[in-house]
Amino acid sequence: MTFDGPTKMQFLYALRSKGVTDTRVLTAMEQVDRADYVKGTFADRAYEDMPLPIACGQTISQPSVVGLMTQALRISPRDKVLEIGTGSGYQAAILSKLARRVYTVDRYRRLVHAARAVFEAHDITNITTFTADGSHGFTEQAPFDRILVTAAAEDPPGPLLAQLRVGGIMVLPVGQSDAVQSLIRVTRLENGYEYDELRPVRFVPLLEGLGTD
Repeated sequence: MTFDGPTKMQFLYALRSKGVTDTRVLTAMEQVDRADYVKGTFADRAYEDMPLPIACGQTISQPSVVGLMTQALRISPRDKVLEIGTGSGYQAAILSKLARRVYTVDRYRRLVHAARAVFEAHDITNITTFTADGSHGFTEQAPFDRILVTAAAEDPPGPLLAQLRVGGIMVLPVGQSDAVQSLIRVTRLENGYEYDELRPVRFVPLLEGLGTD
């Protein structure tokens, strides 16, 4: 199966039916072929609305969740975005269509190298990838207009909250890794943070330190 006209129409229809209605987000997801980020056994299921396993025991999120998280960020074209959890690179590629600059970090060197190779192959030049403990964020480029976390923490990590500019938005799943989690949006205010609960989700846990792969 290829990402041709009929496949795109079906793909976009599935996204809309799950609540992804932002035109810019839908356009970005139409421009990024998920099959480029799904390899091996599950390649033929790239356009299904389901999470799929990738290397290092991680997953590529289902497209509707990617779309809803991206939509919740309310990205502007001049925004600088930090993504915690590069994974396959699919989410970062979509963010790159909406923002000025994307910094994406993963604890697994193998995933970072694979994602970087896909970005280079498709001439995506506004993404910077690096291997690090994502729970600490990226102080060298802080503050960020938007932060997206693609792994679940029990609470929003303090270093990430501190690296969000005033008026900035962070979207992340929170909750115990073995229970249903909640996707929340955090907005930094002049005198604190505003929290909005969006929907139940299930993500791999946000781990500290570097991975072994």
